Amino acid sequence: MADNARAKRLADLIREVVAQKLQRGIKDPRLGTHVTITDTRVTGDLREATVFYTVYGDEEERNAAAAGLESAKGILRSEVGRAAGVKFTPTLTFVADALPDTARNIEDLLDRARQSDAKVREASAGAAYAGEADPYKKPDSEDEADETDDATE
Repeated sequence: MADNARAKRLADLIREVVAQKLQRGIKDPRLGTHVTITDTRVTGDLREATVFYTVYGDEEERNAAAAGLESAKGILRSEVGRAAGVKFTPTLTFVADALPDTARNIEDLLDRARQSDAKVREASAGAAYAGEADPYKKPDSEDEADETDDATE
């Protein structure tokens, strides 16, 4: 079993090699400049690598990019093997990264919260206190103030 540092180094190398090969070496039109490699994870035995990617575009471009990555898997794996110099080149699995969708969802939720806060702020703009402005009891005269001072001593 390999140590985590070695798996991390191999994952970083795989991410860079795959990204460079997609940018310069593969002429598949489905893998244009809109495919970005976001992360790579390697199992502890260094046999399997999961490559996460994002595609900026509509659903049709995402499906085309997934098909293009699947067809280029062999070329990419041989490039990784050439660059890594390990005994066994890990098999590559490409997974669409859900991070952009999650970020978009969080942004939508934050926008709704801001709108809700703005509505509450508008509703409370002309509102008055339900009771007195200062709800804390204060002594009415100096006599009561003296009595409370005597009680504390």
